[in-house]
Amino acid sequence: MVLLQPDPFLSELTNMYERSQEKGSVWVTLKRSSLKSKAARQKLETQGSEIEYRCLVRATDGTKTISTSLSAKEHLRFQASYATILRAHTHALKKRERKDKKKTAEGDKKQLGDVKKANTTKS
Repeated sequence: MVLLQPDPFLSELTNMYERSQEKGSVWVTLKRSSLKSKAARQKLETQGSEIEYRCLVRATDGTKTISTSLSAKEHLRFQASYATILRAHTHALKKRERKDKKKTAEGDKKQLGDVKKANTTKS
């Protein structure tokens, strides 16, 4: 796994999406991390000093894995750039089929009418 700076990470992520455009997937995970071992974190907690948590972002296409670490200050700029990349490379998603509201409302009314008729004929 390669730990990159945020800008090279985004460019490599774009390359991953382009390589997997015809076939394949890219998995991106975000995780809170202090980038310190558990023992070091416990030592800092006992001393009373505050631990600076960072956002660890990993991406893999099954063969290659890349990652980057973001501070809270870098996160907003990174998120905007990442959203742009996602919009550019998620064109293969299928549109959701929506039902026509008028047709479903009329169908519901008919079903309710049929149920009421069935209930009155049974009595």
